Amino acid sequence: MAAAHVTGCNDCAVLHGCDTLVLCIGGMPRKFARGRVSVACFVLNHNHNARSNMSVFAKAPASRSRSFKTVIGGIAMIGATALVLTGCAPAGDTPAAPTETLSLKIGTILPQSGALAFLGPPEEAGVALAVQDINAADLGITVEAIYRDSGDTTTDTATVSVTDLLSQDVSAIVGAASSGVSLTVIDQIVAAGVVQFSPANTSPTLTDYDDNGLYWRNAPSDLLQGEVLGNLIAEDGAATLGMMVLNDAYGTGLAAALKATFEAAGGSVVAEELFNEGDTSFDAQVSTLTAAAPDAIAVITFDQAKVIVPALVGAGFPGASLYFVDGNLADYSADFEAGLVEGAKGTLPGLDIASLGDFQERLLEVDPALTEFSYAAESYDAVVLLALAALAAGSTVGVDIAAKLQEVSGGSGDGTKATDFASAAQIILDGGVVDYDGVSGPITFNEKGDPTEATIGIFQYGADNTFSRLN
Repeated sequence: MAAAHVTGCNDCAVLHGCDTLVLCIGGMPRKFARGRVSVACFVLNHNHNARSNMSVFAKAPASRSRSFKTVIGGIAMIGATALVLTGCAPAGDTPAAPTETLSLKIGTILPQSGALAFLGPPEEAGVALAVQDINAADLGITVEAIYRDSGDTTTDTATVSVTDLLSQDVSAIVGAASSGVSLTVIDQIVAAGVVQFSPANTSPTLTDYDDNGLYWRNAPSDLLQGEVLGNLIAEDGAATLGMMVLNDAYGTGLAAALKATFEAAGGSVVAEELFNEGDTSFDAQVSTLTAAAPDAIAVITFDQAKVIVPALVGAGFPGASLYFVDGNLADYSADFEAGLVEGAKGTLPGLDIASLGDFQERLLEVDPALTEFSYAAESYDAVVLLALAALAAGSTVGVDIAAKLQEVSGGSGDGTKATDFASAAQIILDGGVVDYDGVSGPITFNEKGDPTEATIGIFQYGADNTFSRLN
């Protein structure tokens, strides 16, 4: 195909040949790497309104394309357009092989306490396993990890942890899990010239944050999760929707994306109740939601779901008509009466962990007490990508690592595919450019540090209040 030429509105740039495509999402410009844009991504017109047609185009040549796609397991997407673009992509600079082994020190701010504490163990296990694999490979770099708590937004735990990690001269910090927590420390991390890499942040607010190119994440924006969830609820037959929403960057961002999609599908949001981190009583919100008598209620919370969900069911709302999100999709077998949420559904970014071979078993070797595995694969890949970027840069300086993260993900041009650290590192040491796809699936960063590919899992609860994957 010829080079694409796309002209947008006043907020949109023009794509000519090798330049970057800028699309408007919700009135804000979004830049995507050149390549194939496929079904399930947002492609907006010059009036910033989602187009409502669906079409599939031929795949562009693999050596010159990168995809922006969402895998949703057969759920039909509404308001999605496929666009095929090819252009020239300059090859990345060939790095000189390091003459000595690099020593990379990273820190983590992952939840050991607070409303997302259930996510901390699998994320820390993913980090530890990556460190183990990198060091065992003995290929030009070793990694040391220092683990600290992020807490939640009700405390200054994250700030204290970041201050401690920076005093130990870390080059990168993995975390936080919560977008709201990340927003409390990102300026501190960036000012120190250190990379912040989150395996779980999903707030759209972080896409355009002024981060000097130092903030990265391999969890997709909630623009994608909200679209999948909104279409799921609509396809399940709900015409009206209530939402219980945590009032922070994560909750309000996901709620906005969900509402837009659900209403585009012909539904109506009849109640939207907010609460703040640290709240312990939700009687007023529950009363308002149940009085509106919606067909479905989306619970966009963290650990507060342990209180909110029994309250909603106790007020007469059927547990099977509840919808969970990544912040609260958890094992409730020890928290809820049997059958309380049987039939309820939820969404969670990431591949089916059962499809990842021995990865789950290897995580259990690191932490035999694990019962949750959410974002473990993303945490593993975050560390591998940081190590590969350091190796490609021949440096453990934060800004140097950041400058190579898009390249090693395959987001800046041609590269040789690799799916494990050892083979990826060898490509770099041999003078090549690597395109790493990890245990969390295909990874390709755009210039804003966001992933351009994502898989959104759809899950359903059984009578034992545990969930299983449907797609």
